[in-house]
Amino acid sequence: MYWTFVVPRNVYLQLNKQAVERSTLVATILYLHAHPDDESMLTAGSMARAKANGDRVILVTSTNGEEGEYPEGFVSSKEELAEVRRKEVAASAAIIGVDRLVLLGYHDSGMAGTEANSNPAAYCNADLEEVAKRVAEIIKEEGVDVIVGYDSNGGYGHPDHIMVHKVAVRAAEITGVPCFQATMNRDFMNEMMKMAAESGEFDGLSEDERPSGEFGTPEAQLDTFIDVADYVDVKKRSLEVHKSQQLGVDFVFKLTDEQLRMGFGTEWMISPNFGDGNRRTWMA
Repeated sequence: MYWTFVVPRNVYLQLNKQAVERSTLVATILYLHAHPDDESMLTAGSMARAKANGDRVILVTSTNGEEGEYPEGFVSSKEELAEVRRKEVAASAAIIGVDRLVLLGYHDSGMAGTEANSNPAAYCNADLEEVAKRVAEIIKEEGVDVIVGYDSNGGYGHPDHIMVHKVAVRAAEITGVPCFQATMNRDFMNEMMKMAAESGEFDGLSEDERPSGEFGTPEAQLDTFIDVADYVDVKKRSLEVHKSQQLGVDFVFKLTDEQLRMGFGTEWMISPNFGDGNRRTWMA
């Protein structure tokens, strides 16, 4: 049995009004993600840091990820891939220290513009109110203080990521719990890609094969910069257990500790109070 002291929401927000340093009070944070493995690179650092602070961390994964790409011969069917990915996210959650993992079980919608988008069972076609109420029930059951979803474009336009944004915002409206939007710092990522290109990382790739700079959110539209440099190894180990999804991200495992800290040592979010002039260092 465990006991968690949950700070009343109005007290929690008042104590963190200036939001320049982490409160020592314990909170319950719910992270809503689209697919198994999305938690690894986007928020595993803040999740691990929250656990180190003594917070309770809930991970809600929306889809089974059966439309994801995988190494040739890795599985024989989408159904098998879904089962593999459910096990992978459970292993990832254990590495991060997640207190509760909830799998909503929706069908992966596939990348934007693909045939999978039209599947009636796809997450992007689910009834928004119904999904939001499912998440709201978890929020109420756990006494959640903060929700973490995605930005309005879902980071890079994936239908399931956009759905996560909509669901998180609606669940926040239903419950009155503040919602932070996890995203990527577009300016930072573009600078990293420029450096990679100059070092020859993209040599031999066509223009279409090179990473696009149209993802994430411009830095001017961000107000939450979370230092997770001490937890990049957790992010790396979390990603490593997603064996089915390492096409295109295997470079991470070749990075030095210094490179990991530089490239993945900050997690960015948009707070529900964006525009109030505060630069935040935590979800408050």
